[in-house]
Amino acid sequence: MDVMKERFLAILGSTGSIGESTLDVVSRHPEHLHVVALAAGGGQIDRLAAQVRHYRPRYVAVANVESARHLRDQLGPTDVAILMGEEGVITTATLPDVDTVVAAIVGAAGLRSTLAAVSAGKRVALANKESMVIAGPLVRRCMTESGAELLPVDSEHSAVFQTLAANRRETVRSITLTASGGPFRDRPFTEFPHIRVEEALVHPNWSMGAKVTIDSATLMNKGLELIEARWLFDIAPEQLRAVIHRESIVHALVTFVDGAVMAQLAHPDMRAPIAYALAYPTRIESGIPALDLATCGPLSFSAPDTGRFPCLTLAQEANRVGGSAPAVLNAANEVAVTAFLSRQLPFLGIAPVIEEVLTQMPSVSWSTVEELLAIDGDARRYAMAAVHDRGNHHAVRCKAVS
Repeated sequence: MDVMKERFLAILGSTGSIGESTLDVVSRHPEHLHVVALAAGGGQIDRLAAQVRHYRPRYVAVANVESARHLRDQLGPTDVAILMGEEGVITTATLPDVDTVVAAIVGAAGLRSTLAAVSAGKRVALANKESMVIAGPLVRRCMTESGAELLPVDSEHSAVFQTLAANRRETVRSITLTASGGPFRDRPFTEFPHIRVEEALVHPNWSMGAKVTIDSATLMNKGLELIEARWLFDIAPEQLRAVIHRESIVHALVTFVDGAVMAQLAHPDMRAPIAYALAYPTRIESGIPALDLATCGPLSFSAPDTGRFPCLTLAQEANRVGGSAPAVLNAANEVAVTAFLSRQLPFLGIAPVIEEVLTQMPSVSWSTVEELLAIDGDARRYAMAAVHDRGNHHAVRCKAVS
């Protein structure tokens, strides 16, 4: 039996759902998993302070001076070094005494710190899918140069990684990622104009942050995961597909050239792929029960309805086009989702905003992170203008109806 190595962790995004699940796994293996650094945004300082008291990291990164002041007030006298801003997060990701970085900052905001961890040659447990969506070729190049190890944390990509462990990549015909279908998979399309934020935030199977939950409701999350899979597994876009699987028991399927299909199954709980990424190549107890197929009920599969959920098609097309298209797609989606969550945009307005920005910004080539961030900024400005126009139209229409 393999013996698990000690791991010294920096957890980026520690107060989010992935961060808290990671800390749950850490609590089960205190003799092997040690928290050196935590990083979190400014909105959950009380929760971060509780994590610091419990796990006793030596470094903590927060968003700004105000957050740092609040954290110091919460902690009182402490030897913990409190770092600030994006540079503080990057510092935690590159500390010499950290060997494993859990990259769980949501969205493009996690790009620089993920790249920093990869460039520093760390083992990166990747939950920040946007880094691969935006900068997949750059991440792979940095991995080659630094010798970094990238282990996926998304349940679907972890499933593919595990399935491929005993098989050569050249024997793969296709990879299929499963999607629950989100909260509106059975909702009549005539009711889509009336979807409320509160409804969209109730996922049928998973407990996730707000942004990822909305992406699941639009199926954009699956589209982003298909783009991520392209770069994680060095596979062509036409070999990637998605299927609706309501039960979220089968997380991915790999079809081989001989017609055989291999799948990975587990309860829908992120602690399983997190534990696998932290302990690889060994397996450790994650806190979730073993799957009993005799009691879990029937498993169903169906094709996604891209007429009702056009975000998936937009992502697949961006993946096919390549270049800057995935970065533009991601930026426009982040703006549109934020607008929906703040009730500036209706649910059915999300996909049109993304499509409009993709039309306004045809794909171009890029080579540096600075070029990517400039493209990201332009896409966000176009998206905010589109949200403004559509939001005003929506408000006028609602006022007229009332």
